[in-house]
Amino acid sequence: MNLKLFSTCLLLGLSNSIFAQDLSGLWQQIDDKSGAPKAIIEIRKEANNTYSGKIIKITPRVGYTPRETCNKCPAPYTNQPILGMEVVKGLRYVEETNSYEHGQIIDPLAGKVYNAKMKLSSTNKRLTMRAYMGVSVLGRSQTWIRL
Repeated sequence: MNLKLFSTCLLLGLSNSIFAQDLSGLWQQIDDKSGAPKAIIEIRKEANNTYSGKIIKITPRVGYTPRETCNKCPAPYTNQPILGMEVVKGLRYVEETNSYEHGQIIDPLAGKVYNAKMKLSSTNKRLTMRAYMGVSVLGRSQTWIRL
């Protein structure tokens, strides 16, 4: 009886750590300057084991009229609608961590593409996204909350 209980607990613990590695799902993007919600991003795992994310909803904010297209963005993003835009590409899981690196993220409001890395919290509910050019120390971080 005790062996069965121990085995069940062990399997549940192992399966929980496997699922904790997955970024897939819906994430509420929080503005790092104002603390207000900005958008809902859907992250999915691609066939090549990288993660990508697209904007599926722009969160309305008081005093802010959202831009509809990516005017200042480089090709292939130029004049694309922001809603539905793939803003995260190429994130790869780093073994035995809750980190994802070597990705890119575009800021459709500034029209700039940045290197990106993300770290999933131990609770699997928060994601810290770091966008930077060149060196990570010179970047900015945002918190995203799992929906």
